[in-house]
Amino acid sequence: MTRKALVVGAGIGGLTAAAALIKQGIEVTVLEQAPQLGEVGAGLQVSPNAVKVLRGLGLESGLKEIACTPDAFCGYEWDSGEELYRTPLAGTHERLYGAGYYQAHRADLHRLLASAVPADSVRLGTRITAAAQDEAGASVTLESGEVLQADVVIGADGIKSVVREAIGAAQPTTYTGMTAFRGLIPAKAIPPGMIDRVAANWQGPHGHVIHYYLRAYQLVNVVAVMELDSWTAESWSLAVSSDEMLALFEGWHPTIQHLLRSIEQPFRWGLYGREATHDWGRGRLTLLGDAVHPMVPFLAQGAAMAMEDGYVLAGVLGRYLDDPVAGLRAYENARRDRANAVQQGSLERAQTVHEPDPVKRAERNRAYAELNRKDPEKTMHRAEWIFSYDPDAAIAAA
Repeated sequence: MTRKALVVGAGIGGLTAAAALIKQGIEVTVLEQAPQLGEVGAGLQVSPNAVKVLRGLGLESGLKEIACTPDAFCGYEWDSGEELYRTPLAGTHERLYGAGYYQAHRADLHRLLASAVPADSVRLGTRITAAAQDEAGASVTLESGEVLQADVVIGADGIKSVVREAIGAAQPTTYTGMTAFRGLIPAKAIPPGMIDRVAANWQGPHGHVIHYYLRAYQLVNVVAVMELDSWTAESWSLAVSSDEMLALFEGWHPTIQHLLRSIEQPFRWGLYGREATHDWGRGRLTLLGDAVHPMVPFLAQGAAMAMEDGYVLAGVLGRYLDDPVAGLRAYENARRDRANAVQQGSLERAQTVHEPDPVKRAERNRAYAELNRKDPEKTMHRAEWIFSYDPDAAIAAA
């Protein structure tokens, strides 16, 4: 009988799983190594598939209060600023995919999810050193030596997952050859008319820059990605000088130069990943989010896939209360192909967006323009199959 679950990690995926498990009547304890509940980072995009998860948790109205709705997806040429495509967003995604498209500060979304999990269900400053299982249940050992017991253990503990090691799925992480820079800019620091209220993607040789508004259009989130040979820092995320970042984007459009200069303190992190795997769990242990399918950000689906994982996992376990092992395998079977396909699609999208050859870039841009002319509501990254996903239908089919 599934009465209790341990969720390792209180990130977006872990909190989604916890909130959804509570709705299924399963007792949850979330173990988080950080001393306080919070989330680093800046903005993220909440596509319709993720919005449906929040709707299922009763949090959709809360999302609308904290997020911005962009007018469109827009692509721009890196140096000339030519608009390559414009796909309408506001008002169209509800009709096309059953939910809207939003952009939110990661910390705001994290707080929204935390509001659905009782504070006494979260143990902060709690680092696990091992996970284990037997026929009767599953357990984790804490750094303090304490052992916690449950019916299942869910690894939502990121790309360096300890639970993943216990499962034996220990493929090493590898640097993808791409480094990202990020920062926030007060909207008042940007000249009027310089940027629209859109999800913008400037595409150039070996790199791209995205920007969009957050928090009632008072902030602009900027993420700039460039292909670099190596990542040598011990930390995956660290403060960096503006000069170092600007040097990598020399020759890019003046709008990009202004945005990058306007970031008071940019941060940089190496994009790491691992090959798609079928090994998501074993026995009473399973994984979700970056612990099993870390993604590069080219489809803006990292958080969304973790949220889908957590929600579907809980829903499926709720249908398999008498057999948690079978429930975990049913969850994995329901999620594996989709998450792996999005993971692979994100890598392939990187090749399109970062095309270094000017002739091939021109061909790509003509293809963008033709598709935009034929069907202006279609996304240039062919994400319709991602957005139309129904997590409740996936649970019912598991």
